[in-house]
Amino acid sequence: MVESGMAEVMIAVMPFQGHVAPMAAVARAFVEAGHGVRVYTGSAHADRFTAVGAQALRWTSAPDFDEHDLAATFPMLRGRKGPRQMLANVEHVFVRTAAAQSDDLVRAFDERPWDVVVADGLSLGAHLASERTRTPWVTVSIVPLAIPSRDLPPPMLGLAPATGALGRLRDRALRAVARAGAYGIRRAYIAERARAGLPANGRSFDEAWYSSDLVCATGVAELEFARSDLATHVVFVGELTRATAGGAALPTWWDEVAASAEPVVHVTQGTLNVDPHDLIEPTFAALGRQPVLVVAATGRADDPSLPFPAPPNARVAGLLPYGALLPRVDVMVTNGGWGGVLAALAAGIPLIVAGGDLDKPGVAARVAWSGAGVNLRSGRPSARTVLRGWRRVSTDAAYRVNAARIAERLAEHHGPAEVVEHTLRLLATRQPPAAATAE
Repeated sequence: MVESGMAEVMIAVMPFQGHVAPMAAVARAFVEAGHGVRVYTGSAHADRFTAVGAQALRWTSAPDFDEHDLAATFPMLRGRKGPRQMLANVEHVFVRTAAAQSDDLVRAFDERPWDVVVADGLSLGAHLASERTRTPWVTVSIVPLAIPSRDLPPPMLGLAPATGALGRLRDRALRAVARAGAYGIRRAYIAERARAGLPANGRSFDEAWYSSDLVCATGVAELEFARSDLATHVVFVGELTRATAGGAALPTWWDEVAASAEPVVHVTQGTLNVDPHDLIEPTFAALGRQPVLVVAATGRADDPSLPFPAPPNARVAGLLPYGALLPRVDVMVTNGGWGGVLAALAAGIPLIVAGGDLDKPGVAARVAWSGAGVNLRSGRPSARTVLRGWRRVSTDAAYRVNAARIAERLAEHHGPAEVVEHTLRLLATRQPPAAATAE
């Protein structure tokens, strides 16, 4: 630990809204504790971090991009959905930008060395920069853990672990298939290490996203599949962002929600893949004639309009203030964004999860495994599937009981403060390298 007791902290954040909000809370916690904080992220989100008192550093060598139009910067993503999109996103947005990210970070280190880099778990460039500067690296896993395990199927398939000898054989075979399917991504990772001037380090690509010193995992153990090989340096920290009265403005029709005598069902399309045909449209078709008030968030604050009509019992906004909304919600229909799922569960709301790609099928599987909701097993469910899910969650009290149980566990944590506490403990016990200078 530095002699003054105050640390120089570099926070690395992939420039997506779903990553920025929780990491802004972490940055604020470090600033409020008196530490020097710089944040490396895309230009669209820099103001979010300066607002909490941190110094923002923008992607420069790494290609800055608009999360709502990834294909403008990464044309190879155009027209892809499902598994093909997931693989292409991981390879081109997260992996093939890693060396350039690390170049930006190393320049910042040369200008003013940091004591520790605290990184969004999908910021692979921070991992490379940590190696290049020989400084500690803390992973903040803002999506469910995808650390490989001998007890689990591949994380992106959205499967709960199987049981029995045949089930374990299934999972072992799926792990082998997943490794083969990710061959191109592994090659890209090796190439990025070479571009950053780094040799092989003995860690597999699946392990490369996670620090070997400290992983602060969002969520609670009740939402994590049981495994026998979870490392002791993985700690659960609950939520990083709690629903408050601030945030998005209340829409003009808010009084109808506040006065509604009918149960309120919230449907959210998330903030990344925001095609409303995927989830909002089938939810409208499923619940348009049910005795509920449907409140939809399109994920686009700049344009909340829809390309199809809303039923009479639906209200639509781009974004909504969860501190005001969630206490009034009976059931939530979600695309599986982890932050929104945790916010709903913290409010004791049972879930209907339509996880289509990236980490979202895994989120859906965890929610179902915990008993706090149902997994629709598709990012584009039919109206009939949504209706069946709503009826199950609305009529079986066990879902609400389990959501309340998880809410109690989440309430025991104060995520951002715990990230600071665990990070400082790591620095206090770690011996600095002989020469902490960039290579």
